[in-house]
Amino acid sequence: MRIEQQPAYVLHARPYRETSLLLECLTREHGRLGVVARGVRGERARLRRAQLEPFQPLTLDLLLRGEMATLTAVEPVGAPRRLPGDTGLAGLYLNELVVRLTERQDPMPHLFDAYARTLARLAGGESMAWSLRRFERDLLQAIGYGLQLQHELETGEPLLPDATYRYRAEHGAVRCAADCAQALLGRDLIALEQDRMPDGGGLKSLREMMREVIRFHLGGAEMRAWRVLAMAVSRR
Repeated sequence: MRIEQQPAYVLHARPYRETSLLLECLTREHGRLGVVARGVRGERARLRRAQLEPFQPLTLDLLLRGEMATLTAVEPVGAPRRLPGDTGLAGLYLNELVVRLTERQDPMPHLFDAYARTLARLAGGESMAWSLRRFERDLLQAIGYGLQLQHELETGEPLLPDATYRYRAEHGAVRCAADCAQALLGRDLIALEQDRMPDGGGLKSLREMMREVIRFHLGGAEMRAWRVLAMAVSRR
């Protein structure tokens, strides 16, 4: 199947043979695709390697056969995007999330749009922590594991802003004592549901909650980017 002018981002690249790359790409209409980019690493590369950098909006022409696609043409969209410092690490975290939590060839245009919005927010200097929480929420929704952020699990009652809850990844929010492990306020869960940025304490609580949820969906595994981000913070 020929795919032309497909909006896409490169999530990951690794060398393949002498002059080629194996790419993981997020496309708007075909989801995550494995792509072979032939002849892009040699001195006479037909396609410039610089065009296949992460975070850059692209359009791709592809020939899709079975599990893998072959890249036939690439065009950058707009000026090159740079995510310096911590924002670059945050962008790599987004890429790892998509690669590890999505299946290939599963179209999710809403996820593609959420990814593009998040990169724009990071590049525009918006809160990194809040941008990541919003993307994690939207990614979980896209893959069928949307968070339950309106009602308490056991009673079905609406969440109370001043009550404390523990979020169970497989079920939802359960009332708990304020000193229980990973307790968070109802107002922070409500803020995430309503797309309103909570205060610093709320953002920290939501980060811990999201890590527990993501870890659950990875079968207990860790995200590599968590360690990288932690090391970057510890060096300051």
